[in-house]
Amino acid sequence: MKRLSFMLLVLLFVLVMPEHGHAASGNNKIFLDGKEITAGQSVPVENVNGTVMVPLRMIAENLGYKVDWNQTSKLVTIVQGDTTIKLTVGQNSASVNDKTVTLTQAPILRSDTSLVPIRFISEQFGLQVAWDNTAKTVTITTPQPPSGGDSSQTGGTSGGSGTTTPGDTSTGNLTMVNGISFNNNVLMIALDGSAEPKLSVLNNPSRIVVDIPNANFSDAFGSGQTLDPAKYGTLDATGYPDVKEIRYSLYSSSPYTVRFVIQLNDKKDFGYSVTNDTGSKLAIVDLNATGGLASVNAGTSTDPTNTAPLPGSGGKKVIVLDAGHGAKDSGAIGITGKYEKNFNLAVVLKAAELLKKENNIDVVLTRSDDTFLELSERVAIANNLNADLFISVHANSSSTSVASGTETYYKRDESKAFAKVMHKYLVQATGLNDRGVQYGNFHVIRETKMPAILLEVGYLSNKKDESLLFTEALQQRVAEAIVSGVKEYLGL
Repeated sequence: MKRLSFMLLVLLFVLVMPEHGHAASGNNKIFLDGKEITAGQSVPVENVNGTVMVPLRMIAENLGYKVDWNQTSKLVTIVQGDTTIKLTVGQNSASVNDKTVTLTQAPILRSDTSLVPIRFISEQFGLQVAWDNTAKTVTITTPQPPSGGDSSQTGGTSGGSGTTTPGDTSTGNLTMVNGISFNNNVLMIALDGSAEPKLSVLNNPSRIVVDIPNANFSDAFGSGQTLDPAKYGTLDATGYPDVKEIRYSLYSSSPYTVRFVIQLNDKKDFGYSVTNDTGSKLAIVDLNATGGLASVNAGTSTDPTNTAPLPGSGGKKVIVLDAGHGAKDSGAIGITGKYEKNFNLAVVLKAAELLKKENNIDVVLTRSDDTFLELSERVAIANNLNADLFISVHANSSSTSVASGTETYYKRDESKAFAKVMHKYLVQATGLNDRGVQYGNFHVIRETKMPAILLEVGYLSNKKDESLLFTEALQQRVAEAIVSGVKEYLGL
């Protein structure tokens, strides 16, 4: 439950359009550097599950790429310079110079024409891509040299120059930004690669800038967070009075740089710390320090060794709450169509609010909104923070509608006692059948390094269970049960 030389310019693109899974209107157009290309456009652009799919040969050949189609194996091979991409119709994985890459949507056939995710092609061959949903137009642009400075979409009003670290301009060794979350004034960035974040503090307005050099957004990021055609997005910071806005973008593509900006409200004693653990693939910016911001000159890099510690300081116990599934991964679907991911998040948010009231506990969420994280990223959050306890919240499902009740799972022996304590309170809270404490080989409770349990609160495949699980009263009781179980196990 843990966790970017240059041929042209890269731009990630996933945009939800009307009529998901159906072809867009047949009058859509594709422009390359301002010129409409029509040769080979016998099949229209489509949106399939939120992924824009375009006729491959039409675009590739207009760009001068070599395209080969194997009818027998349904294999598409694209060659451009020293890059070779292989995609197979119906398969969600592709090969880029013999390295496996996951696609958001498998290539499909339409009238003997292969449609592929334009996002994937743009990423691998460095194209700036935009979709105009009103005009049904795809615009493809080859790159222009970036102008730099702090006037980018994530820079705001200039008050000093940001830090952009030159790096490798090839696409083969980029660090991938897989996901972000913001909770308890802590920004967590899941990375896959060796790049080290570079921090700057800028004034007018006050903001902390985090640059990830040699980096790009991954497919997983676009599936879980908002990212517009300009590779720009924002993260919800509602409820955090010190933070006005969090935004992010592909700040530069020569060299590749992903930028995060935490724009602050006027608070003179604001401070922060930053840690980066390449082993657990997690960068953490903690905004809970006092002092430091006002004394830093605009545009200067900061020294994180003189700032505040991560959650768990002062002897507090760190509890990581994990709402299972999220975003594109709905989890189980209930008998009336309700999504497990929504139940999981509702319970976790309620439990977090209760735990925040405990003076000797710090609570961290793997996700606080409808975000997708890989299992390894969820694990990394807990392990990187050296958490004391890890709790993953789920709802169950069965092929039979008769199955009903509450279960608590553990994997490692050190977690069994915690599971027993928690299960006692959980069964009392739900009033459902007691299905006991059980052994389970689940990734998030197997790979975490602290006592870790997984709660299956009830069965969404059971009409009675589902109806109960989606009531505020039951969710609140489960949240209170989690708090009681944590306190009893820790002796608090």
